[in-house]
Amino acid sequence: MSVPDDLPQSLAPLRDLPWTEITLGKSSCDVWRIALADGNSVFLKAERLHPLAELPGEIERLNWLTGMGFKAPRVVDAEQVGSRLFLLMTAVPGADLTHYIDRPGDFVRAYAQGLKRLHALDPANCPFDHSLEARLVEAEARMRAGLVDEDDFDTERQGWTAARVLDWLHRHRPETGDRIVTHGDASAPNILAQQGRFSGIIDCGRLGRADVWQDLALACRSIAYNIGREHVAPFLAAYGAEWDEAKYRYYCTLDEMF
Repeated sequence: MSVPDDLPQSLAPLRDLPWTEITLGKSSCDVWRIALADGNSVFLKAERLHPLAELPGEIERLNWLTGMGFKAPRVVDAEQVGSRLFLLMTAVPGADLTHYIDRPGDFVRAYAQGLKRLHALDPANCPFDHSLEARLVEAEARMRAGLVDEDDFDTERQGWTAARVLDWLHRHRPETGDRIVTHGDASAPNILAQQGRFSGIIDCGRLGRADVWQDLALACRSIAYNIGREHVAPFLAAYGAEWDEAKYRYYCTLDEMF
């Protein structure tokens, strides 16, 4: 694996270590795992900066989360080289839930544990607003910037344009409940477990205060995709929520814009 040519000088000691590129997920960032001599690993993200770049916000959110004592990557270093921002983070123990697809009981339990713990954080202390008002404004900005991947829409919306999705979102906006601290992209690759129990979250650039179904919708979709729709009800029971078809559809549709 080749080391990026524009690696910050402060990270030069990492050049001769083993690098592995991480391609799971749909982030706009380049991501690498770097194996340290002591057997541990660190992760490096790099993103070309633009007005809607997510990495600056992720750095803020990780600092806030770890300051709250939550299990998430700790920021080791963050530096800009030219138009690219680099973020070096510690690894979170465990493996993401896609490694548990042959253990659906552990998959569901760890998922529910992780979201319940995150959602128990005091939203009054969270400075990041991901209300529908804020998200729809950002969705429109992403559409106008050409950042919405219309070819990657879910089956139900194949052939739609981003403008059609945004119009649907405005016309079908649901009533929202209390705003809690949500991950914002609570799919299985972003939830980690160790020995079958929740061990942390990663990819926190969309964390903010929102309706609980911001996370539950994407979790239910991810559960259905990875281990089968029959495991959605046990997950909701373990979490302590009732199925909400309207909000499930709405927040999955909103996710198309991100």
